Amino acid sequence: MTEKNPRCRVWVSGLDGAQDLVLETERHVEAPNWAVDDTLVLNAEGRLWRLRLDGAGGLTPIEAPGLPPVNNDHALAPDGPTIYASAEDGHLYALHRLGGPARRITATPGRRHYLHGVSPDGTTLAYIAIDDGSGAVPSAAAHVRLIGVDGTDDRGLTEDRAATGTAGPDDGAEFSPDGAWVYFSTETWAEAPGHAQLARIRPDGTGLERLTHGERVHWFPHLSPTGTHAVYLTYPPGTTGHPADLPVELVVVELPDWDTVTDLIAFRGGQGTINVPSWSPDGTRFAWVEYPA
Repeated sequence: MTEKNPRCRVWVSGLDGAQDLVLETERHVEAPNWAVDDTLVLNAEGRLWRLRLDGAGGLTPIEAPGLPPVNNDHALAPDGPTIYASAEDGHLYALHRLGGPARRITATPGRRHYLHGVSPDGTTLAYIAIDDGSGAVPSAAAHVRLIGVDGTDDRGLTEDRAATGTAGPDDGAEFSPDGAWVYFSTETWAEAPGHAQLARIRPDGTGLERLTHGERVHWFPHLSPTGTHAVYLTYPPGTTGHPADLPVELVVVELPDWDTVTDLIAFRGGQGTINVPSWSPDGTRFAWVEYPA
C-alpha cells in the first residue's frame, strides 16, 4: 500500500535557521497568525482554528456565532484577544480569539474587503478593496484602504494613483511595527503582468517607495515585531497572482535591506502559505504552511 502524503505541513522557522514541524494533516489549513499565548490561529474549511505550537490536541475550532465562512485573510489585534477576519460575504468581522459572537465591521455595498493588517495601537485595519464585483485578487481594481476597527474612517491609500497610470493592483497591506508605514505587494512598476514587487506608503497616502527589485515575483511582506527583519514569499518569474501548489521560496531579510537574502526556504506552496502576519511576539520565529506535492 502506498502511504498517503499529508495535505499540509505547518512549520515554525527561526532566525537562527531552526525549523520545527508543528503539524501534518490531510486537512487543508492556511495562513497562520501567532497569538500572544504562543498558539497559532489558522483557517480551514471556512472556519478559524487554534493550534498549539507542540501540535498537541491538533486543530481546535473557534466557535463564532454570526461569522460567515472565512478565507485566509485574518489578523490578530496587538493586545491579543481579538481576531479580525475576512469572510466570504466580502466583509470584515471581529471576534474573540477564544470564540464568541462575531461583529461585522464593514458596510459598503458592492465592495469586497480582504484584511491583512492591524495598526500597532489596535485602532485601524489595513485591507485590500475590490469594487469591480469580480471577487478575484489580484485585480486592476485592487487597492489598499484603511478603516477603523469600529467601521468608521474608511479611506483609500492607493486608488488616486489610478488617474496617473501608476496604480497597482495591490495586495497584502500590513502596518510596520511603529505604525509609520503600510507595506504591501504591488504591480505598480511591473513591466509584465503579474510581476509584483514590494512597496510601502505612509498611512496618509504619501511617500510611496519601492523596496524590492528582481526577476522573481514578490508577495506578502511581513515585518518582525522588533522591526529588524522581514519575511516574504517569492514565486518563479512569470507567475501571475499568488496561486497555490508551485515551487516557491520564503525569503528572510535584515532590514532596511530588502534585496539581500539572509535565509531562504524553498518548498512547494503559495496561496495559504503565509498570506498574513505570522511572526512570534518576540520577533525571533515565524509560522508558515507547506503543501507537499
